[in-house]
Amino acid sequence: MILVLIYITAMVAANLLVANFGPVVSPINAFLFIGLDLSLRDRLHVAWQEDRLMLRMLAMICAAGAVSYALNPSSGIIAVASVVAFIVSSMTDTAVFSAMKGNSWTTRANASNVVSAMVDSILFPTIAFGVMMPAIVASQFSMKVLGGALWAYVLGKIVESQA
Repeated sequence: MILVLIYITAMVAANLLVANFGPVVSPINAFLFIGLDLSLRDRLHVAWQEDRLMLRMLAMICAAGAVSYALNPSSGIIAVASVVAFIVSSMTDTAVFSAMKGNSWTTRANASNVVSAMVDSILFPTIAFGVMMPAIVASQFSMKVLGGALWAYVLGKIVESQA
């Protein structure tokens, strides 16, 4: 349950920062908060295994969007963009993570993070700001992959210690 709360808190923080400061804060959010969320999703894959995984992910993502909106109703489009991007990227993340069974958790997490970071980096700013912003997409993608790798390393140590 603590991982779910951390996930929701990170997603809400990222949404509210973007709502207040615009796309300029996106690369920082991508590294700190979204990289964390990408890796937490993979940690939750292990914790939840196949037990209603997608339903739980959907509920968690929608809860974060609802909390974002409740805390700042003017962030409506940001919350919607976040939920849509995270749902689609979560499906790609799950597909890659599951397809890589037999590899280490860290390898699986980093591979799935790269794919889901690309999906999220294209969808989120395009929906949130209504226009394709190549520089923001590229910076978000690189920061999500770097942040995801850092968080995957940290969470990988936790996974290994529990094995």
